[in-house]
Amino acid sequence: MRRTLAFAALLLATTAPAAAQLSAPQPVPIVDTIPAARDIDYPGTLRLTIDATDVEQGIFRATETIPVPQAGHMVLLYPAWLPGKHAERGEIEKLTGLTFRAGDTVIPWVRDAVDVYAFHIVVPEGVEEITAEFQFTSAVSSNQGRIVVAPSMMNLQFPSMSLYPAGYFTRRIPISATVTYPEGWTAVSGLPATRDGSTYTYETASYQVLVDSPVFAGAHYREWELSDRVDLNAFADRPEMLEAATPEMIAAHRRLVDQAIKLFGTQPYDQYEFLVALTDEMGGIGLEHHRSSENGVGVDYFSDWDNALGDRDLLPHEFVHSWNGKYRRGADLWTPDFRMPMRDTLLWMYEGQTQFWGYVLAARSGMLSKDQVLGALANVAAAYDARVGRRWRPLIDTTHDPIVAARRPKPWTSWQRAEDYYNEGLLVWLEADAKIRELTNGRRSIDDFASAFFGSGRDGDYGEVTYTFEDVVATLNGVVEADWTEFLTERLMQTSDRAPLAGFTENGYRLVYTDEPTPWFRNYQSSRNIADHSYSLGLVTSRSGGISSVIWDSPAFEAGLDVADDIIAVNGNAWSAEALTEAVRAAQGGTEPIRLLVKSGERYREVAIDYHNGLRYPRLEKTVSGVAGLDRLLAPR
Repeated sequence: MRRTLAFAALLLATTAPAAAQLSAPQPVPIVDTIPAARDIDYPGTLRLTIDATDVEQGIFRATETIPVPQAGHMVLLYPAWLPGKHAERGEIEKLTGLTFRAGDTVIPWVRDAVDVYAFHIVVPEGVEEITAEFQFTSAVSSNQGRIVVAPSMMNLQFPSMSLYPAGYFTRRIPISATVTYPEGWTAVSGLPATRDGSTYTYETASYQVLVDSPVFAGAHYREWELSDRVDLNAFADRPEMLEAATPEMIAAHRRLVDQAIKLFGTQPYDQYEFLVALTDEMGGIGLEHHRSSENGVGVDYFSDWDNALGDRDLLPHEFVHSWNGKYRRGADLWTPDFRMPMRDTLLWMYEGQTQFWGYVLAARSGMLSKDQVLGALANVAAAYDARVGRRWRPLIDTTHDPIVAARRPKPWTSWQRAEDYYNEGLLVWLEADAKIRELTNGRRSIDDFASAFFGSGRDGDYGEVTYTFEDVVATLNGVVEADWTEFLTERLMQTSDRAPLAGFTENGYRLVYTDEPTPWFRNYQSSRNIADHSYSLGLVTSRSGGISSVIWDSPAFEAGLDVADDIIAVNGNAWSAEALTEAVRAAQGGTEPIRLLVKSGERYREVAIDYHNGLRYPRLEKTVSGVAGLDRLLAPR
């Protein structure tokens, strides 16, 4: 037997190839033949002409004339890494029909095998300019991306329908754009234009500025002057949506501008245009630009002002971005063109402090009442205190989420975490405000940081000034000396069991839970058509019973529920959101579990949730008499 095994081993050794004899290729080297951006002037002005009249099919037709520096190899780029989106979001798949010509001669092109946003051509001898013709075939269904063309309005974004030459900083490439819109429509952009009928000719600007100057256009339009340099431009699906605006509503928008200028001091724009779409036909958006912002709100923004609360911090947030994110920008996020990858490590400042100031300015201006903002902040505090993913993933790592996750849905957001630098960043800055007030006996606050950090530049300068972590710390120390490096490092880079809530407790409030929702929370549920039991059962459902969120380690999680489940019945009765709420209330203090009939695909099962602590809705409770630090923070200046 022993001899037989030895022979078998010898036979195997002589018939099977040794590991070193397996086929083993070497990689084809990647040779980057795309010129790197240089800080030099491009020799000539690009001319872009867009036909934007196809409202039915949403097809934009573009012709771009590009002067060429010399004959030979040339690379044209489609914008990939888009400011404000913090990731490679250019919709290259919607660029169609691309044809290059030199006069009547077609120039063949080849897409780069590594960078699919780059197109290589060979310019013939003696050619001084080439023409590119193409279409941007925008989404006609929401599963294809955001819908940017509706029957009565559109959102034209220049990076979607233009190319630029590689090898130059985009701020050094001049371009002139002309767009023809549907007959009778009005178009507004942060980039000035002259109008001839339905054709708008935009002033020559750098390609960087053009990309930062989107257009809202539509048949139903109203404009309100908010200051000598800021306008509110509203477009709507139907004219009556605009007619519902009252002087009091517009006055709140004027106070927003006034409060922002009092906070920051200088204005980093020559003219600023709020572009606002009241629509349920065009896709939603909230995107910052230096001299404008794209804001998609509900059709009831004016007509149901008292209840359309979820939209009312959007304009404050995007307006703050003109200072924070556009004028002052993280050094590793700023790029010389739209090919160089962005690094998002400072988004806790870029977005986190903007989220903070968005709520503060909403309260100071009356866009939201103080009580509404307190309700919103309670919801933020509770949501992030329940975000158990902080046990393994520090806040700083969520700044990579726009690239890592590309804003796709997640099965376990509370454990995976998402772009938490927005709202948990808000909590960090709220705590910084409390710390400043404490160390200065109330003489200074986060307002002093804002004016020093964002308002120290030249008025009207819509260039960019970059910053680093060290710059943030230095400015905080200029307000009041403290261990700011340790403060920020601990909250950004360390894991923890709880959210940073000291901004409340040290500013005169605390987070508590009661069995009745705040008016804000009630509105939050009704406007989203959900029932939110995050802080009791640990789940959120639609009004029809579909589960949209299950919190990791919650009673619902322990019962085996996930976001693929639909609740069919509650304690033997047909599903309703009210039935689930009543079941939670009835189970308080008892021993019997809440029994659910759940459908997942074609499979039904019974689930028992062993929870007996009643309904829990977050609110902020004042802990001091008189005026607290948070009261002062939210008070108008």
